[in-house]
Amino acid sequence: MNAPQLQASDLTYFALASTAATPAAVKPKTAPGELPDVLGGRYRIERLLGVGGMGAVYRARDLLREQFGDPEPYVALKTLSEDFAEYPDASALLYSEYALTTRLSHRHVVRLYNFDIDPASQRAFITLELLKGPTLDQLLCERPQGMAWSELQGIALPLLEALSYSHSLGVLHGDLKPSNVMLAEDGLRLFDYGLGQPLEGLLPGLPRLCRTRFAAWTPRYAALELLDGGELTASADIYALACVLYELASGSHPFRRLSARQAKAMELDRALQRPPQLPAHCWPALRLALAFDEAQRSIDAAGLLHAFSRPAPSRLQRWFGHSHG
Repeated sequence: MNAPQLQASDLTYFALASTAATPAAVKPKTAPGELPDVLGGRYRIERLLGVGGMGAVYRARDLLREQFGDPEPYVALKTLSEDFAEYPDASALLYSEYALTTRLSHRHVVRLYNFDIDPASQRAFITLELLKGPTLDQLLCERPQGMAWSELQGIALPLLEALSYSHSLGVLHGDLKPSNVMLAEDGLRLFDYGLGQPLEGLLPGLPRLCRTRFAAWTPRYAALELLDGGELTASADIYALACVLYELASGSHPFRRLSARQAKAMELDRALQRPPQLPAHCWPALRLALAFDEAQRSIDAAGLLHAFSRPAPSRLQRWFGHSHG
């Protein structure tokens, strides 16, 4: 499987806001030490698996599990990038991801094991299940014309279940995109809640990613209100998810891989059409979820799940409907 070529619009951006008004809040601390070979006296780093906006994920061997004879002592280990690790509240942000994700116990959401800080290097890290399989962006490289309905539905339903479940517990993802969805050997997993937030009032003591300091987004999946400086909401997650679903159905991003702001200025939504492989009964729900205006995006993950759960009509049913409509 060939790895997809990353473009600027695929990446998560972190734009630091002006620090003049809040110098104490963003004053860098002494940089942590280099990543050691063994973290926490227990996890031996083996190789880099991937790099995201906030950090990097490694394959690691759990020496304690290995000591007790576990034949599969491997975990994934996530730590912050050096750009983030130098800030005084960086460890708190990583803990926030851990606290959010461990609230979720769902077969299609990645399982996190532990949060810790290495005493020697002062590196905060999370351990989580080691997944094997392609991410959706890798799969899309092999489906330039999109997916047949049977394959699309097999991916859409667990993804919608995962997001609907997250939202039902007040957890927002914040950076939903194909590279954050993996088709593991035992089923789909939604992962990387690093930019996620709890709904207002949930976990009030939990550190939150302050958008006056960091404008965090992946441009072509970010809802317009986020690009305009608005707060993360469930509706913004829905816009990102809708872009992913459209891409799976057609092989192409709904708005030419452009940001919502650029696409709205060019009025690209007026030319948006149902992908041929997407059943007609799914299109009204998906089209609603792709609305630039948050007020018009009047559908949630459960509504999309309901639409995508219906089977596509058979050829005979389609013929009967056309001939007797």
